[in-house]
Amino acid sequence: MSGWEGSGAPEHLLRALRAEPPLVQCITNYVAMNIAANVLLAAGASPAMVSDAAEAGEFAGIAGAVTINIGTLSAAFLDGMNAAILGAQAAGRPWVLDPVACQATRYRREVVQMLVAQRPAIIRGNASEILSLAGEASHGQGVDGRDTVAAAEDGARRLAQSSGAVVAVTGAVDYVTDGQRAVWIEGGSPFMPMNTALGCALTCLCGAYAAVTDDAFDAAVGALAHFAVAGARAHEGAAGPGSFAPRFLDALALVTPEALAGAVIRDASVPA
Repeated sequence: MSGWEGSGAPEHLLRALRAEPPLVQCITNYVAMNIAANVLLAAGASPAMVSDAAEAGEFAGIAGAVTINIGTLSAAFLDGMNAAILGAQAAGRPWVLDPVACQATRYRREVVQMLVAQRPAIIRGNASEILSLAGEASHGQGVDGRDTVAAAEDGARRLAQSSGAVVAVTGAVDYVTDGQRAVWIEGGSPFMPMNTALGCALTCLCGAYAAVTDDAFDAAVGALAHFAVAGARAHEGAAGPGSFAPRFLDALALVTPEALAGAVIRDASVPA
C-alpha cells in the first residue's frame, strides 16, 4: 500500500486532475503522438501536440505543463523545444524531459545536456538513458534500455542532485527520486514494453500530474502509480501485447482515486 498522506498523495492528485483537466503541451516524437494523446485523454487530461517554434513558446504560456521528448530529433523540433521551454519558464509552468536514446549518438548527448541545463522539473527515462545522463556506462541499444532499474538507482540520485530535477526511472519496478526522497513503485505488466511509445506517453502523463501540484516528486509518483495500477489491471485477461493495448486505455480511464490509494509504493530513501 502507498501509505502516502496529504494533498500530494496520488489519489488526491488524480481527483484534482479530473476536476480541472490540465492542458499539456506535448512535444513528442512522431511514433508517440497518437498513443500519448490517447493516454492523456483516457487519464483525464487534455493533450496538445504543438511543436513548431512559431507558436510553441506562446502556447506554453497557456498550457498547464510542457513535455519534451527527443525521440525523433531534428533541428526544427529542437527549435520548438527551446521556444516552449522559454515560454513555460516565463509563465512559471513546469516542463518534463524524456531523453530518448540520449546515449546513442553525439548529437543526442549534446542536445540532452543542453536541455538538462534548462532545469526540467522531471526527467523520465529508462535505466540506460538515466545511466548515460548520470555519466555512467549504459548498455542501451538505440531506444531500447538494456540496464536494470536497480543498476541506475545511484546514478538517478546523483542526477537529481546535480540537475535539480526529479528523476523517474521506469522499468519492471519504477524508481523515483529528488536526490533525497526516493520510492519504488510496483505494478504494470510485462506487455507494456511490447507496446511502442508507452514510456513516451508516460512522460506526457507526468506533465499532466505536474500541472496540478507544485511538488514535482509527488507528480512523478502519481503519474507512475497511475500507469502501474492501470497496467496491472489491463494485464488481467490480456492474451498478449495486442489485446493489452485497448485494455490499458480502458484501465487508465477506469482507475479511481481509491485504487491509487492502494498502489504499491515503497520508501527507498537513503537514511541521512
